[in-house]
Amino acid sequence: MSELNIKPEESCKWDAVALGEIMLRFDPGDGRIRNTRSFQVWEGGGEYNVIRGLHKCFKLNTAVVTGIPNNDLGLLLEDLVSQGGVDYSYSKTFAFDGMGRNFRQGLNFVERGFGVRGALGVSDRAHTAAAGLKPGDIDWNRLFGEDGVRWFHTGGIYAALSETAADLTIEAMKAAKDAGTLVSYDLNYRPSLWKSNGGQKKAQEINREIAKYVDVMIGNEEDFSAALGFKLESADKGFKGLDIDNYKEMIRTVSAEYPNFSAIATTLRDVVTATVNDWSAILYTGGEFYRSIERPKLEIFDRVGGGDSFASGLIYGFLSGKDPETAVNYGAAHGALAMTTPGDTSMASVGEVEKLASGGNARVER
Repeated sequence: MSELNIKPEESCKWDAVALGEIMLRFDPGDGRIRNTRSFQVWEGGGEYNVIRGLHKCFKLNTAVVTGIPNNDLGLLLEDLVSQGGVDYSYSKTFAFDGMGRNFRQGLNFVERGFGVRGALGVSDRAHTAAAGLKPGDIDWNRLFGEDGVRWFHTGGIYAALSETAADLTIEAMKAAKDAGTLVSYDLNYRPSLWKSNGGQKKAQEINREIAKYVDVMIGNEEDFSAALGFKLESADKGFKGLDIDNYKEMIRTVSAEYPNFSAIATTLRDVVTATVNDWSAILYTGGEFYRSIERPKLEIFDRVGGGDSFASGLIYGFLSGKDPETAVNYGAAHGALAMTTPGDTSMASVGEVEKLASGGNARVER
């Protein structure tokens, strides 16, 4: 397991940058997609949620690299991203053909679920501008070499969108590594994204190649099995049903095969109902495991983005020089807080994260 080396703050324009697709999320509120007559619109995406949280919650300088269509939906996306305080000037704008045959804006319709009714996501993201990005489209030398980035983050959701997206992911990681930027990757395995794109076999082929360039690998037990091919005897999820000793042995196996990993982090979730989850996290670094505070029966308002906010809090912990135990608790606390509010992205403050990470509760503040 390699050492975690982060470039000094004064040497870089950006604390963190992400590569990924940002979708417009259409939220029917307390209703259902199939019956609603109105939606609230948010922006969100697995990789973007991480970088937005690092800016809005933790006040770091961040940017996102994505593809945007040159139409009014693209302008809406730009406006929402601007409200989030994330720079998108390194992104590529694609001409709109009037119909969306070539480059469209990705849409994601999401209902939160309640009790026995699980959350539901219906995405409409074929032929999107972000998926159309290819090697050579982005000036990585300007970003990593001239301007400087301390931390680069991307993930398996983006890499699954198209062959060119996967190729671009590798191109970006190589450029980041050459510039001394630390690279994190969230496996985020989604069967629906790989269904018409080679299935699990293709997912493992691509993710195992990408893993060679990763410093901090993030994922849950299903991700390591489905996306990287590491089998876990106990298939139960969360910190109640999961055999933790067995799980730790799998993580050690992953670390041995990929000695380039400086850290491996994972969330542990037991879904009791759509609105009640058991929640915890583990970090493996320097040959040691660190466990976050366990939060059984955590009440969930909107679970989308909880894992992304975990990654955001964890990255902030590392960037701010926290010890591993504090870093994993920042991640778990930020993820928990993000799931108490609507939308993909965090509405938490760093003070709230610090309070919860140190064992604080929901007592009223006056």
